[in-house]
Amino acid sequence: MDSREYTFEGKGADVDESAAVSRESTLVGDVTVGPNVTVWPGAVLRGDVGPVELAAGSAIGDNAVLHASTVGEEGMVGHGAVLNDSHVEAGAMVGFNATVAETTIGADSIVAMGTVIPSGYEVPPESFVRGTPARVTPLAETDIDRDAVFDQFASGEFAHLTEGHDDLFDR
Repeated sequence: MDSREYTFEGKGADVDESAAVSRESTLVGDVTVGPNVTVWPGAVLRGDVGPVELAAGSAIGDNAVLHASTVGEEGMVGHGAVLNDSHVEAGAMVGFNATVAETTIGADSIVAMGTVIPSGYEVPPESFVRGTPARVTPLAETDIDRDAVFDQFASGEFAHLTEGHDDLFDR
């Protein structure tokens, strides 16, 4: 970690030693990064008006912004996604460039790339969310294989990819 870690009102980041946090990411205030989490370059984790918490095995893609938000175990937030005062439950995935505001994304759900979820939505577990504004469909009513999608973008693969980027991650 370099000088992109900042305290806010006396609170600073708590990063598990097994996490891979790019030195090109920014952590502000009350931020907790759990075990085996990956945080990629350009990501901003801003815990000033509320905490940012990343549970074990979660992955935060390049240039994602999380403000006062949480990500559950094995949750994934794609490149360029923006979360404001939102909660991504365990095993849920938020696609590239999605915008999520004041929302809970239920466990094992998929939010498609570019989706805009306005304030107040509650996405049930095992849902597929897409569009602008968002439409929610139970995964069981789609032909989407959630496990195949997860495997394609699996947190574990992101964790292994960090091993080849020693210049981006402190070990």
